[in-house]
Amino acid sequence: MRDRLRALCSRLSTRMAGFLPDQQHVNGQERLRAGFGALLGILATALIGHLFAADGAGPWIIAPMGASAVLLFAVPASPLAQPWAMLGGNVLAAAIGVTCARGFPAPMLAAAVAVSFSIGVMFALRCIHPPAGAVALTAVVGGPGVESLGYGFVIYPVLVNSLCLLALAVTYNRATGRHYPQRKAVIAATEPVGHAPLMRAGLAEADLDAVLDEYNQVLDISRDDLRDLFLRAEAHAYQRRFGTVRCGDVMAREVLSVEYGTLLEEAWEIMRRHRIKALPVVDRARRVVGIMTRADLMRRADLGAYRGFDDRLRQFIRRSGRTHSRKAEVVGQVMSAPAQTAGELTPVVEVIALLGGAGHSHIPIVDDEGRLIGIITPRDLITALYQGRLAAPG
Repeated sequence: MRDRLRALCSRLSTRMAGFLPDQQHVNGQERLRAGFGALLGILATALIGHLFAADGAGPWIIAPMGASAVLLFAVPASPLAQPWAMLGGNVLAAAIGVTCARGFPAPMLAAAVAVSFSIGVMFALRCIHPPAGAVALTAVVGGPGVESLGYGFVIYPVLVNSLCLLALAVTYNRATGRHYPQRKAVIAATEPVGHAPLMRAGLAEADLDAVLDEYNQVLDISRDDLRDLFLRAEAHAYQRRFGTVRCGDVMAREVLSVEYGTLLEEAWEIMRRHRIKALPVVDRARRVVGIMTRADLMRRADLGAYRGFDDRLRQFIRRSGRTHSRKAEVVGQVMSAPAQTAGELTPVVEVIALLGGAGHSHIPIVDDEGRLIGIITPRDLITALYQGRLAAPG
């Protein structure tokens, strides 16, 4: 009997857990920022609305503005809180609500149709704003004060209130360090550490779109923010697994290098003989000033076509024998500078991000004075992983 009671309590507890809200990962400062912003927004909107309603005609602020304030100040990153969603949703819902109030004799039917049709129109015009449903309802059951306004209700108080609250939200959110309205992210060909493309994890942008299509529900988060959260979570996972491993633990210490004035013929012979794809370029104190890769040579020699590849490469790297020539003859004329480097104590997760997503194939490792002491390539990381030096802790 006791076991059955425990099992019943366990099932009830599991089912009731679905009714409990998830923990909000928001600190007290953010909560205070949102609440104070709503205070300023509603106060300013009410004061301006009161000026418009000086003759006593119509309400000076409508209740749905309180719900809009929650979105605009507490969750400004939400797609439901963006300017077009707020303005378009509220104004369209107001117009639909007034039309339904006039077209249907039964208030209950008019209210239901107004809210339902508003949702459909907001979907079609991509301006879903939850408080707009309350705007449509207010247009139907708002009382004599609203009814007397007719379609004027769309302009005042709905449009006036919405514009005032939106202007305050834009100003306040930007002043307190929040990006509003949200800008769509542009994925660059190379991105800084921690923001490598999804491809680094074996995912493509199309994969994210496919999952969103399969989910087939409105998410209260933009696609770009969802992508950013994924990348940040991945970065934390890398940090947790490999955060204690430094570049000095996995780098190759025997590094071939060349100087600025090294002839291209000599540099190419070193790369060919040792089967390497890049050479750090150093000065006489072995400070890294650049890096020369096979890609640099191919780009400068215009070797995009396969036909005559070997002949064109030989012709490019061969010395002209002249004292003055426009033709590149030394490493310094074709190298990439400045080179992307890392320190011996740099966490290896940062180098993983560079090698995987930022277009680098070799990362020279330097000391505190910028002198070359090692290099990391994908092969070094694979070797370290195979030997257990990149094993997850615990």
